[in-house]
Amino acid sequence: MMMSRTPDDLSLVEACRSGRTEAFGLLVQRYQDRLYPTIARVVGSAGDPEDILQDAFVRAFEKLDQFQGDSSFYTWIHRIAVNLALSGHRRRRVRAAAPPANRREAPRGLHPADESVEADPAAPLERAEQQRFVAAALDELSPEHRAVVVLKDFDGRSYEEIAETLGIPVGTVRSRLHRARCELRDRLRPLVDEPRPARQGATSGP
Repeated sequence: MMMSRTPDDLSLVEACRSGRTEAFGLLVQRYQDRLYPTIARVVGSAGDPEDILQDAFVRAFEKLDQFQGDSSFYTWIHRIAVNLALSGHRRRRVRAAAPPANRREAPRGLHPADESVEADPAAPLERAEQQRFVAAALDELSPEHRAVVVLKDFDGRSYEEIAETLGIPVGTVRSRLHRARCELRDRLRPLVDEPRPARQGATSGP
């Protein structure tokens, strides 16, 4: 029996368990681009998000029998990826078991290319510069603090989900997040306080 045009995650998992390993390739395609920005932000400049992304899918493939369906497949692979990123896990071996994730040119979400047409031609450059500033500030946080900020403020995870992902109490999540946000606020203050240059054609007053 053929799979439907848009099978759900559980159907793909079951198909893979039954020997149709190409189904796992669909899961990779479905979630690799969504996971990549999170991994890139968590590891910062010192890590290799491509390597961790591949390792996360390899790990998920190897442990697929442990997926019980209590949470979504994305939540499960997200937890694996974040913990690999935090542990600095680097496995270098031939990855023939699972389909490899496609390569990307640059970390999405950190240095996005904004090609929209706007009235102010400098606006995309300003936004890109601001995002580089934020990425640099994130990179200066400790891995533990960076992780909670990324999971909460970028991924929109609940305190309970973050606690489960990182294996720490909810109270610790709240404490780390508060400290991380305070540190980020201090690091980003120059960006907030910096006066914006006047646009061409703007008048200084009535």
